[in-house]
Amino acid sequence: MKSALTAAVLGFCIALGGCASQWVVDSSVRSYSEIAGAPAAGSGYRFERLPSQQADEARQQKLEAMAAAALDGVGLHRDDSAPRYSAEINARTSTEYPPWPDPWYGGGPWWGPGWGYAGAWGPRPGWGGWYGGGWGGWWAAPPPNPWYAREVSIVLRELPSSRVVYETHARNSSTNSAGDLIFPVMFQAALQGFPNPPQGDRRVDIPVQTVSK
Repeated sequence: MKSALTAAVLGFCIALGGCASQWVVDSSVRSYSEIAGAPAAGSGYRFERLPSQQADEARQQKLEAMAAAALDGVGLHRDDSAPRYSAEINARTSTEYPPWPDPWYGGGPWWGPGWGYAGAWGPRPGWGGWYGGGWGGWWAAPPPNPWYAREVSIVLRELPSSRVVYETHARNSSTNSAGDLIFPVMFQAALQGFPNPPQGDRRVDIPVQTVSK
């Protein structure tokens, strides 16, 4: 809910030509660490790419630049010649329905009068409202403002054994379509607490300051 409100405010400001504001990227994070002994700050890493990632060089380079900034922020640095770790990163976006019912645009289940498949008029369970196939209709219209579900992950392997020593995932869902702005913040959230992160699922809020035009 909070991310949706802040994203809406940001979009309104952009539509009006820009205004100064601060909004929050809230990520659900889970991390696993097997880094023993002293913290790994100052260690070098190199990026490893899956075959599917090698097929889109431009996109992967952009994502690696975002992840590199977050890795630098926890004391690691890129070192392709003598790395201590290999870093495999992933990022993806999918669309989903809003998390709360919207009776005007097919956003939730409810009961109402409508025509059944057999042509009988009466109470029918249905998804939707005015644009969802009628009162109690069975067909739901696409959401007018889709939500963007984003996920990022970082897997560190110790070299030369390639043993996984750190794995972290972050997820964010909002109406904001600016993935190039959100992904870097999510990588930062995913690495919070490195190399000894809290156990279990946690929420990481990172404020983002926008600059007025």
